[in-house]
Amino acid sequence: MALGIRHLVAANRFEVIVDGFVCELDYTLHDKVMSINHTGVPSEVGGRGIAGELVRMALETARREGWKVVPACSYAQVWMERHPEFADMRA
Repeated sequence: MALGIRHLVAANRFEVIVDGFVCELDYTLHDKVMSINHTGVPSEVGGRGIAGELVRMALETARREGWKVVPACSYAQVWMERHPEFADMRA
């Protein structure tokens, strides 16, 4: 899925606008550990796999940067459980 997700480094956020609605994943970074704190997709554009793509982009970025991940957000936690190819990234 090509959504055009942007990594807003200074804001610790991944973001994409879909049909005029802002969809986001917010994180904190401390000592090379990314904590995914919130994944939000408005109901108007829900059910399209947007949240999953935000999590995937965050994890791919973390892997590339050599970070570990704490899925503090319940959505990110479930997503990681369903995608064992990212299990090695858990902090």
